[in-house]
Amino acid sequence: MHFLEEITLIATVSIIVTLVLGRFKLPVVAGLVLTGALVGPHGLSLANDSETIEVIAEVGVVFLLFTIGLEFSLGRLKHIFRQVALGGLLQVGATASITTVVALSLNRPLPEAIVYGFVFALSSTALVLRTLNERNELDAPHGRFIVGTLIFQDLCIVPMVLIIPLLSQGLENLYVWKEIGIAMAQAVLMVTALFVCSRKLVPLLFKWVDASRSSEVFILTVLCLCIGTAYLTSLTGLSLALGSFLAGMIVADTDFRHRAMGDILPLKDVFVSFFFVSIGMFFNFDVLFDYTGEVLLLLLAFLFGKGLIASLAAMFMRFPPRAAWLAGVGLAQFGEFGFVLIQLAIQEDVLSSDEIAPLLNAGILSMFLTPLIVYKAPHFTAGERVLDPLAKLLRTKSAEDLEQKTVGHNDHVIIIGYGISGELLTASLRTLSIETVVLEMNSDNVSRGRGRGDPVYYADATSEEALGHAHLESARAVVVMINDHGATERVLATIDRLQVNVPIFVRTQYMIGVEDFNKFKPAGVIACEVEGGLEVLSRVLRKLEVPRNLIIREIDHARSQTMHSDREFKEDALPIRDHEELKDLTVENILLIAGSRAESKSPKELKIAEKTGVLVIAIKREEELILHRLADTVLEVGDVVYCIGEKADLEIIPAWFDPVLDKKEK
Repeated sequence: MHFLEEITLIATVSIIVTLVLGRFKLPVVAGLVLTGALVGPHGLSLANDSETIEVIAEVGVVFLLFTIGLEFSLGRLKHIFRQVALGGLLQVGATASITTVVALSLNRPLPEAIVYGFVFALSSTALVLRTLNERNELDAPHGRFIVGTLIFQDLCIVPMVLIIPLLSQGLENLYVWKEIGIAMAQAVLMVTALFVCSRKLVPLLFKWVDASRSSEVFILTVLCLCIGTAYLTSLTGLSLALGSFLAGMIVADTDFRHRAMGDILPLKDVFVSFFFVSIGMFFNFDVLFDYTGEVLLLLLAFLFGKGLIASLAAMFMRFPPRAAWLAGVGLAQFGEFGFVLIQLAIQEDVLSSDEIAPLLNAGILSMFLTPLIVYKAPHFTAGERVLDPLAKLLRTKSAEDLEQKTVGHNDHVIIIGYGISGELLTASLRTLSIETVVLEMNSDNVSRGRGRGDPVYYADATSEEALGHAHLESARAVVVMINDHGATERVLATIDRLQVNVPIFVRTQYMIGVEDFNKFKPAGVIACEVEGGLEVLSRVLRKLEVPRNLIIREIDHARSQTMHSDREFKEDALPIRDHEELKDLTVENILLIAGSRAESKSPKELKIAEKTGVLVIAIKREEELILHRLADTVLEVGDVVYCIGEKADLEIIPAWFDPVLDKKEK
């Protein structure tokens, strides 16, 4: 079959499968993986050119990681450095060690056990980041932990790729470790040099390209940076995906980030789709039927064993049970770079293809199930409840700290969440001498808040203990401002369960979630989606010169359809130059000099408006600015009169305020 025929066939089957799964509200990624399993050489054998598909898929991974890198500039990466360094080390180290020990206990040779440990330690960067991106959870607590861990996993590809070929030579050989050290040093130097050079050269390159005014040249430049950087890093043993991620981060620090994102997205979506199809093509139905028990055990090891280890790693990083549970679910699958390690191990005779087949099948099943589980996980609380005892143990110190430092608090405001909104509210209340207690689960935000002198404490507001230590019973109000909808609902449920009569204000991202909170009868629910939309509405109508009373009417109408708010329309009036109908009018100021025809007369007596079309809009007398009853105000020598009118009419006015040479003219 011709290659183009296979592409057409794959696209057709993908459309049918994803549409069918879509009827059951299942994600597109699952449909693409299932398509690969159906059309692949081990399924219906409709597509046999798997090598070409793999090449397209590899390009897709490069593009995907490049676009993810565009979202993570170096500045943003600093905020998740702790998750990258410590969280990744805990997850990878614990997973690899435990898996190796389990494999050894099952009488597997040490080299083979180590490969199993490496494979289990890696998760699917492409799959998980795409899922998080679709759900807007990259900035959620569990999203930050997952992203940091995935970055660390990709960095670990380097030593893993270097170690596997040496397993057959014996790890007790000092020469082997020397070679590993040299290769690692080369990789670090390569990445460092790449960043230093690119930070200087890439912005300059884009300025030259932008000066050409050619969109084609710009797209080619983006592709060159993306693929070229990936290739250069691959020369040092780093993965292509990590190289493209670094390239995206470099471009993210330039002014051309959004344009690059817009140009690369269409290409990325096409190639990434083939990546997920290519994963499914590795699935072998014969292996599933012949080794059903082994495949299912390995699948459970991925979903529950690996997921539990990742959750425990997040717990030790002081993440709340919900975030740890979701992080474990997000990392509980086989990784695409596991294919690379397995193929390398087979080439080096560390593993045999027959022995590893059940692991591949279980891994692909875990990747197929991951999008489904990630979408459903927020609705299941069993995992959180299992982690609660450990959370209480780890929170003991912070709870005691909160209890000791809030003794005597009364008539205070409890703020849950210390993002931008929490920071602004805390600062305002401090200015007004109103006491606050802030509960926050992001340790970086806690450190930042304490650096500013704010009473921010590391505590999980979903627990009764934390709210008790914050003296909820004597609080004046509670303000909940966290991005996790489920966690917000549990905070409200906990307060409701404590039966404390305190007004609660809730900030949520989307209007669709307001109904979930209203059952707790809060004093107010503010949806950012609505408030942001009304702000845009007011500014656009103001700029379009819609009369103020009509703007207020439209805002009131919009609010009546969404939610109540006491906030009134406060947009500043437009200057004259922004009113299209008044753009030809000019404001002029004229000094009244003794002996003029305007002296000791009012504008009404002079009939300035009737005779010239010019209107007096203000009179400045010494330090006073007179704005009212101008028509009847008698003008005095030294007054500065402000007039508005057309330029030609204003040229006549000064003669009314200058001395009259012929007294008869007065």
